Amino acid sequence: MRILVILSFFILSSTIAFAELPIGEIPPTIVLKDDLGGRVDGTQWSSEELVSGKVLVLFYVDPDESDLNNHVSEALKAENYPSEKYGSVAVINMAATWLPNLAINIKLKSKQEEYKSTVYVKDLEKTMVEKWGLSDDNSDIILFGKDGKVLYSVDGKFTDAQVKEIVKAVWDNL
Repeated sequence: MRILVILSFFILSSTIAFAELPIGEIPPTIVLKDDLGGRVDGTQWSSEELVSGKVLVLFYVDPDESDLNNHVSEALKAENYPSEKYGSVAVINMAATWLPNLAINIKLKSKQEEYKSTVYVKDLEKTMVEKWGLSDDNSDIILFGKDGKVLYSVDGKFTDAQVKEIVKAVWDNL
């Protein structure tokens, strides 16, 4: 029994570590369009847009876990980073929920109107889970540098210490 518990811990630990993108690397290019997803307005979105000359935070969220890391987005918003140097992208893992796409689309359009500086994107087929190894049915947050390299990556619920780390990482890289 003890061996089973230890083995389970190592399997779980390696799965969690795998879901976080490697620091200092630019992930492979992903294009979300047509049947794979795209922006809320129906146009395509490419991860090449993460190489923007701005520090960008990307939220990859299962709609069922949309509140899991609200404390992170609130902490980042409270910092009032200069908009010419900082931005955000919210990618919704549409295939991770039982909620109908129509209902999610209505909510996303509303959010896009309310938060004009955030780019809202739909991932209809878990493309980012498959190509980047992001955590499915969860909340992933990745911080990208101006050059598109990963500066910080966490899947699951952020601790208070991690919130402080990502806030500082943004300031350090503006």
